[in-house]
Amino acid sequence: MERNVIISAKDIEVKFRVRDKYLTAIRNVSLDLYEGETFAIVGESGSGKSVFTKTFTGMLESNGMISNGSVMFHDTDLTKLKKDKEWEGIRGAKIATIFQDPMTSLDPIRTIGSQITEVIEKHQKISKDEAKKQAIDIMERVGIPGAADRFDEYPFQYSGGMRQRIVIAIALSCHPEILICDEPTTALDVTIQAQIIDLIRSLQKELGFTTLYITHDLGVVANVADRVGVMYGGQIVEYGTVEEIFFEPQHPYTWALLSALPQLGVKGQDLYYITGTPPSLYNKIKGDAFAPRNERALNIDFVEEPPFFQVSDTHFAKTWLLDPRAPKVEKPEAIHDLHEKIKKMTDKGGAFHVE
Repeated sequence: MERNVIISAKDIEVKFRVRDKYLTAIRNVSLDLYEGETFAIVGESGSGKSVFTKTFTGMLESNGMISNGSVMFHDTDLTKLKKDKEWEGIRGAKIATIFQDPMTSLDPIRTIGSQITEVIEKHQKISKDEAKKQAIDIMERVGIPGAADRFDEYPFQYSGGMRQRIVIAIALSCHPEILICDEPTTALDVTIQAQIIDLIRSLQKELGFTTLYITHDLGVVANVADRVGVMYGGQIVEYGTVEEIFFEPQHPYTWALLSALPQLGVKGQDLYYITGTPPSLYNKIKGDAFAPRNERALNIDFVEEPPFFQVSDTHFAKTWLLDPRAPKVEKPEAIHDLHEKIKKMTDKGGAFHVE
């Protein structure tokens, strides 16, 4: 079935000026998002997940710049927008973001209602009364009990989970086409995390927006994503459907991430962890960025950057192991028969699930 691309990033490079040096945070990343899908970007802290998606909303820090590439949203190249005025009809209105900590997303000295209506009035140019009506409606949709009575309360009067629901309400108040969820459940306890994930999923079905998750939590990825991009050293190194990434991973970094799942731990054995540290992005990276941490690295990994190899119509991985000339390398023991291992965890009542 033909799917419509809603946003298309091509060869994006992002640099930051830090103490008279340039740090290349994003290195020629390309990605297409499709209407109505849920795409998850996963990787360690510092891999470039949040920086990459900030190019979709013009929210790079003042010392950052897009030094190459394009981000097409419909007919608009978002990399050409430089001033806040140019972003007004897109940021918040068409592409909205939910951040991980609701307390830093909400103004503690303004009422909840005023913070929602401000966004509605700004983007929809409607009266205060109509904006209040819409605000109460969206508060009810995100599960705020007694929304009309709580309209004039302050953030400190809401629990952490309820504050995150309000952040979601603000993000969805102008019916965006794309919702970016930047670690939206990190600051919440496990029970509330599940509620927030279910809420975003149900609202997506109801309103039809495209969701882009940024996370390091593979459990969240397994529960929400249609497709997954694995990010390392400022690049997407593998992408495919959620089933392909979990059950047929091809890049050694993806193998390592999956091997480190706590759910795969065996009683009496040490949990697996990835040795070493991510590369310094101040320096030009030679070869495969993951090679120094990869016990299965080939000689060429230290010399030449691999291209993307096609595994299926939907699955691509940036590793020399897929070159026809490469020796056959076995995946780690921990992720053999991963489908069966996850099924057993799910059958025992675990929260980890892939359809």
